[in-house]
Amino acid sequence: MKIAVIGGGSTYTPELVNGFLKRKSSLPLSELCLMDIDEERLAVVGGFARRMVEAAGSPFSLTLSGDRAAALQGASYVINQIRVGKMPARRADEYLGLRHGLVGQETTGVGGMANALRTIPVALEIAEDILRLAPGALLLNFANPAGLVTEAFFRYVPGVRAVGVCNVGITTKMRLLELWEKLTGEKVDPSRAELETLGLNHLTWHRGFRIDGQELWPKIFPAILAWMREEQDPEWDVGTLETLDMLPNYYLRYYYYTSHILEQQKKWPPSRAETVMEIEKELLGRYADPDLTELPPELMKRGGAFYSELATQLIDDHWNDRGNVHVINARNAGAVAGWPDDWVLELPARVDARGVHPLTTPALGGAPAGLVAQVKEYELLTVEAAVNGDRRSLREALLAHPLGPEADKVGAVADDMLETNRAYLPRFFA
Repeated sequence: MKIAVIGGGSTYTPELVNGFLKRKSSLPLSELCLMDIDEERLAVVGGFARRMVEAAGSPFSLTLSGDRAAALQGASYVINQIRVGKMPARRADEYLGLRHGLVGQETTGVGGMANALRTIPVALEIAEDILRLAPGALLLNFANPAGLVTEAFFRYVPGVRAVGVCNVGITTKMRLLELWEKLTGEKVDPSRAELETLGLNHLTWHRGFRIDGQELWPKIFPAILAWMREEQDPEWDVGTLETLDMLPNYYLRYYYYTSHILEQQKKWPPSRAETVMEIEKELLGRYADPDLTELPPELMKRGGAFYSELATQLIDDHWNDRGNVHVINARNAGAVAGWPDDWVLELPARVDARGVHPLTTPALGGAPAGLVAQVKEYELLTVEAAVNGDRRSLREALLAHPLGPEADKVGAVADDMLETNRAYLPRFFA
């Protein structure tokens, strides 16, 4: 088994390597290939990753490459974790929003849109290379914005076997398991638990929680509300949760409490990207230590909890035909009645040797359904704009997004977005 990681110079990569080392008894991994266009960064991250593998007895070979075709050749699985424009582009996304009095964030609003315009064309090239060089491979996409990138795969490279993955679902499940243990004293293996989640990537609502098939939401949701009431600075207003009768994805704070987010942005710098840039500088310094063979504690500051657990467990379940349930991004294909079959949704799916199978689940109603429809329209327009360099679709996408500018400001925001990202958007400047 060969696994290729595109964007292997990421500071997340050692966590991923650690996940594969933990599963060496269940995955017959022969080669883990880390590919990145940044040679210097790949040398630092890859050097640390090699020391980790050697310290574990070298259960598989770890190779480094700047050649995407060579990395993909013969791969059984491909993990896409690219960041086009790196952290400076993420910082620019955040300040694009700030300049126009809008939410500035890497996956949501105008920042997420700029990220999608840069990332989708490159991601589609990777998918096309997979069809040519590793046609049977399963592609796990972590690249943000994950939902839009996965939507683009299904619409423009339909032959590729792709699934979009995000750590929000597994992080929420693990937090609920911790809460369940506090309530009952029972420690539950995560494989026994399932989270019922529905929506779009970074726009989901959690509304069910099962252990061994038994629905426990009526017991655990009141405990969530009680915990929120006790917190001095809770993530959510309890009234919001009581109205929804669901637990919203953290990213819905940008929609529900927009004015609060905008007030927080006025305190920049540092923005989140600037904070992460300092964390990564520290991490890369630690990774360069020739004596380091284990994950440093500084990695916890980077975010992305359970990232490696999700990626490696999904591959393990697919390879070993386990049939466990994961919250992933995939085409609806009839799983949610009343919603278009060709929409990419974030929802529970069973993973076995035959592939990824979304589970039948009732559609959302009320306000969440309206928000999903509006944001999905934005997503479809953004994918079209990214693929075709279509400025009209870009402006219409800004009109469609609930966090977009007022109609008479769309042109100014669109022009700023394109000019700021000119180096990464050749399709718009042909």
